[in-house]
Amino acid sequence: MAADQTDEQLMRRFQRGEARAFETLMLRHRTPVYSFLLRLTGERTRAEDLAQETFMRLVKGAATWEPRAAVRTWLFTIARNLAVDAARRQAFRATESLDATSIDGPRARHAPPAATGPGPDEEAEAAQLRPRLEAALASLPAEQREVFLLREHAGLSFPEIAEATGVNENTVKSRVRYALLALRERLAADGVVAGAAAAPRGGDAP
Repeated sequence: MAADQTDEQLMRRFQRGEARAFETLMLRHRTPVYSFLLRLTGERTRAEDLAQETFMRLVKGAATWEPRAAVRTWLFTIARNLAVDAARRQAFRATESLDATSIDGPRARHAPPAATGPGPDEEAEAAQLRPRLEAALASLPAEQREVFLLREHAGLSFPEIAEATGVNENTVKSRVRYALLALRERLAADGVVAGAAAAPRGGDAP
């Protein structure tokens, strides 16, 4: 199967029953989807499970897909919605657990994640910067983090992000802008030079 076929061409082939077309789609998007989910959830196991479920949903919904919807946008929309649903379920379970615990009972204490140590000398700068970037991303409000990741990591356009998140395009642009400002402030406070958080991608920037 030609490597230069578009996602939409591959999806059409898959709709006609060509299983290898789906394999190509999965190989093309598996790593970006997993990386997006990992940064969105902060948990490797959950990200792996959600990534697997994302492609299962793509298989189940393939018959109803229409060319007017970009496959990549649809895929990241599925991934984002699964992550949101999982977070809601986790929050609900946590609330139930608190309700079931005696007010005088012991409270579990969760140690903060261990800081990532520096790598070899030639990689020290990158090794020190990465955990700061991850921590800065994790500190963003969920709605800002998801649009920032969809924009800068997944590479979706503002209209595509609006479609994926169900909010209007101006709201998406505002959230990306606030996310960038917050990231720059956090990184500056950590001594990281301005520019570590890149400006929005060109083309349809606000």
